[in-house]
Amino acid sequence: MVSGPALARASQNGAAPETGYLAPDAQPDSTRILPPPPQLGSVRQAADTHAFEVTRGLAGSARWALATSDANLRMDGLLHAFSCAAGFTIEASRAPRLVALIHRMDVTEIPDMRKSKAYWHRARPFVGNTQPICTESDRAHLATSGSYPSGHTMYGWSTALVLAELLPDRATQILQRGRVFGESRVVCGVHWASDVLEGYVTGAADIAAMHGSAAFRTDMEAARTELEELRHTAPKPEAKACAIEEDAATHSPL
Repeated sequence: MVSGPALARASQNGAAPETGYLAPDAQPDSTRILPPPPQLGSVRQAADTHAFEVTRGLAGSARWALATSDANLRMDGLLHAFSCAAGFTIEASRAPRLVALIHRMDVTEIPDMRKSKAYWHRARPFVGNTQPICTESDRAHLATSGSYPSGHTMYGWSTALVLAELLPDRATQILQRGRVFGESRVVCGVHWASDVLEGYVTGAADIAAMHGSAAFRTDMEAARTELEELRHTAPKPEAKACAIEEDAATHSPL
């Protein structure tokens, strides 16, 4: 998704910020929902460190390439990531109602994500060492951004929850892909495993709250109709790519 950068540009240009699905007083507060991140010397931190170190060995593998692809939050990339799970290719240009829904979801979730990252400001696993990450060009930028919880995971899991509701016959595959999408952040080396686990919680909390919005429910129904039409005309995803995703689901780094 590109809503975050888009919002930043709008603010810089003096334009009014976009409106999400929730009023400020209805926005979940993950600084109260989530536990604090693991402390140095704790069992949870030891598990996080182990997962980071083990997954450095995946550099250059097919799983590493998938994690690199999953780092792309632009709408085309995000929807393509769920095409195998959906059973048909989801192209942003052919799903404007779905795109509008996910974009406004993104706008809704940004305040919670930013508040949580700033509140804990946890250092990412690659900070202070030279271990490889799958998006090296983003290393300097990511080092300044809090690690806990994972925003990518929150967005990916939120998308998975919505797609599973819109395509209930594919719910298992879609939710599995949402889990893998989050795990890609561990493989990528830019998040601790606990960042990802709490990213799932954050996304679920936000989507649960959005269901209380009449606008959200209306947009969901519009996207449901659109996807039902698209599934009968869109091409099938590439079998090789789907096999890589299935293998990733079988071999979790968590």
